[in-house]
Amino acid sequence: MAVSPRSTRLTGPSAPVARRMWSLYEPIHAVTYFAEESRAAADAAGYRGFWMGYCAMRAAPLGPVGPAAVTAAFFGFAPERIARALPDAWEIAGTDLALQARLTGVDRALRRLFGPDVVASPSLARTAQLAAEAAAGANVAGRVLGAANQVLPLPSQSHLALWQALTTLREHRGDGHIAALVSAGVTPVQSHLLKSAAGEAPGDRLQQGRAWSDEAWETAKSELVVRGWLTDDGGLTEEGRRRKDDIEERTDAAAESPWTALGPSRTEELEALLIPLTATIVESGLIPAINPIGLPLQQISGDNA
Repeated sequence: MAVSPRSTRLTGPSAPVARRMWSLYEPIHAVTYFAEESRAAADAAGYRGFWMGYCAMRAAPLGPVGPAAVTAAFFGFAPERIARALPDAWEIAGTDLALQARLTGVDRALRRLFGPDVVASPSLARTAQLAAEAAAGANVAGRVLGAANQVLPLPSQSHLALWQALTTLREHRGDGHIAALVSAGVTPVQSHLLKSAAGEAPGDRLQQGRAWSDEAWETAKSELVVRGWLTDDGGLTEEGRRRKDDIEERTDAAAESPWTALGPSRTEELEALLIPLTATIVESGLIPAINPIGLPLQQISGDNA
């Protein structure tokens, strides 16, 4: 028996604070994946194609590590996808250049999207300050990408300091999500099938982007059918929905430390400050409404600003 794809317990204003904050900071972080300025900066560094630039710029805080470690840290990608990018990328432009390239792209993209008045505003400076405090308060024990980003120096310009802090928060949450998946016995391929079945992202795009073969995809689907989590046609069963919700709830619980450190009133202030910034990015159309991240963009608009 298939069930409704989306759970109402994890969406809307009554959602846990960690999930509400994620829905606001993820689009700002994601500029580096979707903006043409970021792609141009990666190309200028010499990286060949989107995925080499993606892998190099996202993995750069870890240092010049090899594909096995990055595949494990990213979790959702087929090993072949990462191996086609690394370690070759470090021979083209090392980690310092990769870090500079991602900041260059984000700088140009956010200046275009926000405009000079917002970039120079005291409000943005305050937003960056609060986000940086939250990121510094994140418990990164056992969280490789979160820890690697947390120790990077904050740029002096407010819009870049904001992006770096939000990137730390994003990777911190992602590390916790991977831990929840692993503890639930969910493999990387299975995680995409569950996301697709929950209506969060299209399965064909996830399979193609993460470079999983048809054989790996069908094997993972069969495994989830046997476990009773998916129906034969790929929909969530009642058990699958319960398990998926449990993973998301544990992800939210594991992402609470930044907001506990920041405190309720300052978290509420940051949330209010992020809403118009995130709405600007969403309304620009930069991030597709149907996207592999599973962002609930319909919940963010200028009406909330």
